[in-house]
Amino acid sequence: MNRNTFLQTLAGALGLSSLEAGARPEASAAKPYIVFVTGDHEYSSELTLPIIAAELEKKYGMRTKVLTAYPDYNAEKDIPGLEALADADVAVFYLRWRLLPKEQLAHIDKYLKSGKPVIGFRTTTHAFNYPEGDDRRPWNAFGEFAFGSPPGWGGAAKHTHYGHKSTTDVSVIPEAAKNPILTGVAPAFHAASWLYRVRPDFPPKDATLLLMGKAVNPDKEAIDNPVAWTWKNQWGGRAFLTTLGHPEDFQVESFQRLVINAIHWAAGKPVPKNWKGSMTINVPYGHPAKS
Repeated sequence: MNRNTFLQTLAGALGLSSLEAGARPEASAAKPYIVFVTGDHEYSSELTLPIIAAELEKKYGMRTKVLTAYPDYNAEKDIPGLEALADADVAVFYLRWRLLPKEQLAHIDKYLKSGKPVIGFRTTTHAFNYPEGDDRRPWNAFGEFAFGSPPGWGGAAKHTHYGHKSTTDVSVIPEAAKNPILTGVAPAFHAASWLYRVRPDFPPKDATLLLMGKAVNPDKEAIDNPVAWTWKNQWGGRAFLTTLGHPEDFQVESFQRLVINAIHWAAGKPVPKNWKGSMTINVPYGHPAKS
């Protein structure tokens, strides 16, 4: 099943108006409104995150909206509907090398400067890829100023990974074991994502590290790196970032719990006392790419 067929099937199965293009939330304002912004070439975020959104609506009393690149995930210059961020309580980003126009960036800029919480997945460390000389180029450092990650791919931070044939052993950092975001997360689990190198300069010293990753079968000498942390950005917004996010990671219950817990934390809500059960997320991996 290809991506487009999968997405059409998913939309029909969910039947949730707030996941439909152009729909506006009609539920009580007391329910947190979570806006997902997707647009990556590789990791099928336009398929995994709608399943998370549906779960939040059906079982956790939240309202959601999922925005996707137009006309498909490879389109770098248009994510319609970003004005929804004006009403969002939490913005969740899974982006990779976008080239959005200024009018769309303005919605993200306004949201960030409001001090509202943000959540980011994997390639959001290099969400934008404006060329030298473009006055939007400062947005290439979105990962740094929003989440405390390296400012884009490569560069002075030498942000890289340990090879597409590698995977990652993930473990809870002992000092963070009682952090509410880690409620129900196994002390150790395996992830399909190849480990991202963010050290030695990231995340910032004032970040709270939650999970550590160890590369398995790396293609170069590897060091252990944080794969999930929280931080407060310069506008006072709560930030959670994980460098995990391969579609197969979403099949792992501990990762599912991490994501659901992080969204509750970002929304200022207690993490669920009772886990509502694991989700079936069998999403295909996209096109192999360099990062």
